[in-house]
Amino acid sequence: MMDTRPILFFDSGVGGLSVLAPTRALLRQAPFVYVADSAGFPYGTKTEAEIAARVPALLGRLAERYRPRLIVIACNTASTIALGAVRSALDLPVVGTVPAIKPAAEASVTRAIGVLGTDATVRQPYVDDLAARFAGDCLVLRHGSAELVALAEDALRGKAAPPERYRAILAGLLDQPGGDRIDTIVNACTHFPLVADQLAAAAPRPLTFVDGSAGIARRIAYLTRDHVWPEQPGPGLAVFTGAGAADAALRPALARFGLAETETL
Repeated sequence: MMDTRPILFFDSGVGGLSVLAPTRALLRQAPFVYVADSAGFPYGTKTEAEIAARVPALLGRLAERYRPRLIVIACNTASTIALGAVRSALDLPVVGTVPAIKPAAEASVTRAIGVLGTDATVRQPYVDDLAARFAGDCLVLRHGSAELVALAEDALRGKAAPPERYRAILAGLLDQPGGDRIDTIVNACTHFPLVADQLAAAAPRPLTFVDGSAGIARRIAYLTRDHVWPEQPGPGLAVFTGAGAADAALRPALARFGLAETETL
């Protein structure tokens, strides 16, 4: 019997598209629903209590509406705060997204890495734990940037920003004591890989940028390795929780990620 249940990706905005892309490349027959909580955007400037209350409740409603076979919280902020609560509330697999500190530490030659995320992510104890477990011999510096989230949202809508804006954001890491040693930066927000080229071009020296999207895609493929997929998955669906978010400027980018249809809740 054909199983048409989708994989549901969830983020506050368009950042989770950076995780959707490698997953689509591995699972070409899988149907996808991408949900942007545009009514709650941005998450990075909210309190932990706000995110802990909003995300599990919203994902519960989304699970009832779209009946996914698996949910991907393609948002570092939501994952580091609410992943446990979501897993406890839902009777289906839930994959989270956490800062790629382990591969960054493995890649660093200078033993100094930067963690570039949202304000809410970089202050989480979860990040402390990752740094202690996987980068104990490294200097780990952090910087939160709400502006970079906005730049990524604009970039997908075709709005370019001057290099000096990216340069100023990187300075938040590189100008800290010891920042001159950093050779590897974790893009600890799923929005940031969408503008990784702009960050690299604006950097004052060669830097390696890492994120966990490829590893998350492999995890999803592993968890669904025995699943039956439809012969034709159909067009992907992009869902927005706030009116006006799926504007005409964004739709070409959504189509590039295989999301040909849109819906507003």
